Amino acid sequence: MKKISFIGSYDKTDLILYIAKVLVALGKKVIMIDSTINQKAKYIVPVIKPTKAYVTEFEEIEVAVGFSNFNEIKEYLGLPPLNELPYDIALIDIDSTESVKEFNINNDSVNYFVTGIDLYSLKRGLEILSGLEQVLKLTKVLFSKDASPEEDEYLNYLSLGYKIEWSDERIYFPFEVGDQTVIAENQRVAKIKYKNLSSQYKESLLFIVQQITEKDEYSKLKRIFKQLEKGV
Repeated sequence: MKKISFIGSYDKTDLILYIAKVLVALGKKVIMIDSTINQKAKYIVPVIKPTKAYVTEFEEIEVAVGFSNFNEIKEYLGLPPLNELPYDIALIDIDSTESVKEFNINNDSVNYFVTGIDLYSLKRGLEILSGLEQVLKLTKVLFSKDASPEEDEYLNYLSLGYKIEWSDERIYFPFEVGDQTVIAENQRVAKIKYKNLSSQYKESLLFIVQQITEKDEYSKLKRIFKQLEKGV
């Protein structure tokens, strides 16, 4: 099972779900794990009888809420601790130092640092990484209106002294009211739909999916994504 971590204090739930649905369309068996303090997935992913910790299915994505580590999920699913979880990819939403440690996030994973450019998101996000014992390679995912080089440089400045190795790629998502309106409407109807998202938002989604899948051809990915846009 391939681990993909999304680390930071910024709201990442919808982003991860939108990535997960594309991966499912590519034939991957995916679990999205919300290990965050606020557990937003509990409120936007439909579930009949939510308990303290549970796994439910949404748009063919398995969604796990309320678990501190993989062994707790295995126990919930009735699997022995030494067994692998029955998924191709685990997407883990992380906003605490404890979760970084409990899910054993390291350079065997694909790791993203997701943040806005406001000081709270930047400093609180980096605080999560303050307890790293080894250098962790991270790709920046920046939600920003302008995507300016100064914003990137400021994050580099704030992260000085942390055990972080930034990858060369920087992934920008536009902070557009239109995208947020589309996502909020999709939440209300309990669907993941891509049609009315901005071109930049969709391109950035596809870029992350391509990084995760590695071997899948971009032309195949684009073809499947066009089908998703049409609701096929």
